[in-house]
Amino acid sequence: MTDTPRISFEFFPPKTPEGREKLYKTRETLQAFEPEFFSVTYGAGGTTRDTTANIVTDMRGDGISIAPHLSFGGDNEDTVLELLNRYKEAGVNRIVALRGDMPSGMGAVAQLVYANELVAFIRRHTDDQFHLEVAAYPEIHPESESYDDDIFYLKGKFEAGADSALTQYFYNPDAYFYFIDQCQKADIDAPIVPGIMPITNFANLARFSRNCGAEIPRWLRQRMESFRDPEDIKKLGLEVVTDLCKTLLEGGAPGLHFYTMNQVSPTADILRALDIPEA
Repeated sequence: MTDTPRISFEFFPPKTPEGREKLYKTRETLQAFEPEFFSVTYGAGGTTRDTTANIVTDMRGDGISIAPHLSFGGDNEDTVLELLNRYKEAGVNRIVALRGDMPSGMGAVAQLVYANELVAFIRRHTDDQFHLEVAAYPEIHPESESYDDDIFYLKGKFEAGADSALTQYFYNPDAYFYFIDQCQKADIDAPIVPGIMPITNFANLARFSRNCGAEIPRWLRQRMESFRDPEDIKKLGLEVVTDLCKTLLEGGAPGLHFYTMNQVSPTADILRALDIPEA
């Protein structure tokens, strides 16, 4: 590839001091690929709010470009605004704005605030302080009633003030290209960056994919399920995901957003196979 694409990496907040130390080592290695930003997820209903915020402010203090995930969940407007002000004071300039999910057990205690409402809330209170990323679903959100409805709601996020989108992971590039085509027909012209999930543990990936609605092609599932050696899974996973990334970039995707699961090697191996330079 002649031009280096926009690269970004997603982390989740670790629950232990050991996990936190591992995360910072992972960040140090992946920083060599000069990503546009790292993002840090936010638990259902804000259950990792403080941990996420602490990691974000710590990394920002180290001069890292960092984008916290944010949703209302069970929080009120004052709590979310307080968090926005904390990020603003820390010099954060990018946020991943999501609908999020309620933690189990909350039931009807709180009402979900949709991503377009969160985007509008952030814009109303912080103007253009933050570049706002939102979520997109090339294979359609599992709760959507139709393909057209899903694109309609994505357009609403941009109309509310979002700047760009990160997609759910997928393994069929045609799903992404068709999605982009339909978005363009709906007058959505903002960048939509494909989300990339490396394959290392297929059993875990299959379980997670069932829950989030991501499709694993039948041929890939059959091949992965035939392996007994974990190294064979990793080898095929590297080949498949590297080819996927090449196809996406050659087809005009504006970049790649990696769901790292706080692991170094799976993502770094893909980037090296793509000849992405390291500083």
